Amino acid sequence: MTETGGVIAKEWQDSFEELFDGAIDESNPPVKLFEHAYEGAVIATSYAEILLNQAIRRYGAEQEVKYPDTGYYLPVIRALSGEAVTKLGDLPPILNRMRSQVREELNFYNARLCGEATAYAAEIIEAINYLDPEKEHVPPWTGFLGDPVVRRYGILLVDWTIPGQAVITGKAKSTEALAKIIQDLQAKGFMIFMAYEVVDQAIDAGLKLGIDFIAFPLGNFTQVIHAVNYALRAGIAFGGIPPGERENTRDYQRRRVRAFVLHFGERDEVQIAAHFAAIFLGFPVITDQELPEDEQIPNWYVSNPNYDDIVQVAMEIRGIKLKIVDIPIPITVGPAFEGEVIRKGDMHVEFGGPKNIGFELVEMVDENEVEDGRIDVIGPEIDEMEEGSSMPIGLVVKIFGRKMQEDFEAVLERRIHYFVNYGEGLFHMAQRDTVWMRVSKDAVAKGFKARDFGELMIAKFKDDFPSIVDRVQVTVITDKDKVEEEKARAQQFYESRDERLRGLTDESVEEFYSCILCQSFAPNHCCVVTPERLGLCGAVSWLDGKASYEIDPNGPCRPIKKEGLIDEEKGIWEAVNEYVYTNTNRSIEECSLYSFMDRPMTSCGCFECIMAIVPEANGVMITTREYGGDTPCGMSFSTLAGSVGGGVQTPGFMGHGRGYVLSRKFIKADGGLARLIWIPTELKESIKDELIERAKEDGLGEDFIDKVADETVGVTAEEILPFLEEKGHPALGMDPLV
Repeated sequence: MTETGGVIAKEWQDSFEELFDGAIDESNPPVKLFEHAYEGAVIATSYAEILLNQAIRRYGAEQEVKYPDTGYYLPVIRALSGEAVTKLGDLPPILNRMRSQVREELNFYNARLCGEATAYAAEIIEAINYLDPEKEHVPPWTGFLGDPVVRRYGILLVDWTIPGQAVITGKAKSTEALAKIIQDLQAKGFMIFMAYEVVDQAIDAGLKLGIDFIAFPLGNFTQVIHAVNYALRAGIAFGGIPPGERENTRDYQRRRVRAFVLHFGERDEVQIAAHFAAIFLGFPVITDQELPEDEQIPNWYVSNPNYDDIVQVAMEIRGIKLKIVDIPIPITVGPAFEGEVIRKGDMHVEFGGPKNIGFELVEMVDENEVEDGRIDVIGPEIDEMEEGSSMPIGLVVKIFGRKMQEDFEAVLERRIHYFVNYGEGLFHMAQRDTVWMRVSKDAVAKGFKARDFGELMIAKFKDDFPSIVDRVQVTVITDKDKVEEEKARAQQFYESRDERLRGLTDESVEEFYSCILCQSFAPNHCCVVTPERLGLCGAVSWLDGKASYEIDPNGPCRPIKKEGLIDEEKGIWEAVNEYVYTNTNRSIEECSLYSFMDRPMTSCGCFECIMAIVPEANGVMITTREYGGDTPCGMSFSTLAGSVGGGVQTPGFMGHGRGYVLSRKFIKADGGLARLIWIPTELKESIKDELIERAKEDGLGEDFIDKVADETVGVTAEEILPFLEEKGHPALGMDPLV
């Protein structure tokens, strides 16, 4: 067999094509369905040819053609044939090749080829549309979804954190019926793509749509192809399928993406041809139209008029099985809401964060110290809090498990970040004693209360970690005095965890650990956690990474072997580079662990501190989440976070944990602790004793801390330079940073 996408191993072809064997009752084949697919492919490819010829006459064959924000050219063509389309003149031979495979002989195989040709035609039509600025997509329609969206959710789609991709087209029987189906899919965590009139129905129903809710209103007609090119890019990016390996691509899509199509309302020939494009990739189609058996294909093209179970039927056909946990709270819970941001005007109450105190603690206890399922709320309930107010928060989760270990505490504690963000109308940021949470007005209107945090924790910890969690008890604290009391106790746990790590060095271990827990906020970010460099959030140490991997080998922390040393001083290894490149969606090629000036590690958004170069003083300043004032680099923490966060690599700037300041590997390649010229007084006081000891170790003297400026000295480079010169700060005499 000759394929357009290079040499394909026969076993791959067979493993995929076997799926279609026996699907058709040869004594009564769905000839009418195949006829519609053929006619629809003819219409689609002919329309594409007309538009392509018009575009070439108008713009010329050399006109650049591309989608915005993608490195995958035209992804359907790139994935299936390997061709890198860059100009209009590249497209006629490709379209002609596709038209030649639209054959009049009516059978299941040819119908799938008609589907492939229709997918190509839709991709070409959409690419041409993007040449005309007047046809650019505007909200609420998303049109083509750029690579940042693929990086943000693609890995979750193919590792089944997002259980599957639901493509919804046509027009449902009613707005209310459609809303119920979409809400059911969102509650189950599905990624949703919509095209045709269902988009208007979903908007009329007031559903939460858009990138943050992984529910994409693509548009009308050929815009449905953007669901396909999204799935294909996920396969290239996260499945490692080289462009052009057509059968490998189809096999991967069937095995890992787990998509299906729900078509509502009447169907025309082009839509049916598009349905066979989905089937060509291994995605079944379920329609609400009453169809006789000779117009259906078991497990591939199915009629199901009952809206009450159409999602369940689609999942069964696609082989998607979920562990559904009944969480007794009044809001929907699922990964669809993980990226939801609660703006100030939309929030009912804010906990912790920059304006108040907060903490969270997971504590391992004996079986006689926990009452399974118990939830205590100490302090006012949410419905007693003034709208727009800022309140303290404390979450204490006591866990007993016969296989629980003390080293697992911090790992489970960090999962609170996920669990809260899964709640519709909830927002969680940071960790330990710097947590920041918000509850929306909508969530409160639905009846969400503080005790529901406890219900959420109990359900999710038991469901996600059944092998180590047997009993869970939660205390939610909103009384300020009690929060302060319990926060002090929690800080003893944090210190104990940190102390266990202090005896380890980067040289004493054979592997580091990754952490991609924050990729929901920063899709291109990957922490590399070493014994002497904890995660940027301050909550994931090397021991935590090790424990996380032991608990869940498919979780956010994976081992990275220290292999292929490139630069010992800067901390660059081939194996680390390869891992970071793969897990930052191929956006970061090299990563230095001991330098912030040369290829530094990326920054997410949960970092406790931000480091920035101060060229005038030949040193670095550090600001913290707690300090909101001006700094010598000319930017506040929030301004810096907007520039440094999001998974970018920014030489001269870097997010990090508070404990990293005391590490022996602290920007070692750039001069180490001697470069530190300014920190806020709060940070200086909190690490004073340890900082003095570290300075003595580095030969900087016991008085080094007195040479480091803070906001009481000044908040601009001009204000602190006289102080640094008077104190004889060592940075002033070091080699220039730039």
